[in-house]
Amino acid sequence: MATLHPEVLWAQRSSESDEAKNVVYLTVNLPDIQESSLEYTLEPTKISFKAKSGNAKTGSEKDYAFNLEFFAEIVPEKSSKRLTTRSLYLILRKKEQQAEFWPRLTKEKVKNAYIKTDFSKWVDEDEQDGPEAKDDEDLESAMGGGMPPGMGGGMGGMGGMGGLGGMMGGGGGMDFEKMMAEMGGAGGLGGMGGEGFGGASGSGSGGDDDDSDDDGPPPLEDAEPAK
Repeated sequence: MATLHPEVLWAQRSSESDEAKNVVYLTVNLPDIQESSLEYTLEPTKISFKAKSGNAKTGSEKDYAFNLEFFAEIVPEKSSKRLTTRSLYLILRKKEQQAEFWPRLTKEKVKNAYIKTDFSKWVDEDEQDGPEAKDDEDLESAMGGGMPPGMGGGMGGMGGMGGLGGMMGGGGGMDFEKMMAEMGGAGGLGGMGGEGFGGASGSGSGGDDDDSDDDGPPPLEDAEPAK
């Protein structure tokens, strides 16, 4: 079985005075890591990772591994890690406290297709005073599942498009034409009957009402001669 390279996401913060804000956020973006197979070593200048992911019974099990040398030294004993069902999440403490960012994650300036910027945690160097980065589970919890209360999940609060479908006569709902006819008869939309929906009312089913409308104004009475 061939060994694959997992996707590695990273972001960082830098500080001259606060070592807690002088860190690298590193995420091995690999779901279903088998904890028993995880071989993880963190040293001041590098990290090594090896693990199996997936399920052997379903044939989805695969081997993953990588070795990476950091741009500068970190402090392993002040770093932390957390394994979730989606990833291995690390917070690496930079050894040198300085305001400047690392120009890259790796020691060598080489292009690695598997190493990518973690835009969910990244900030520009001059915007580091914002809120601390959250890991994936914290972000999901903060979002509370997505839609705000009352929306019922997407269009659920409106019954999907079912409510509109019923009004338009779809799916056995209210007959739209009948509803409009009743509203017109009650005077609710009488002023819109000719122009808003049916064009010229004379071409529709207006009947006797249309004939009376076409008679025009009453004739003028003859004026009596002046005396």
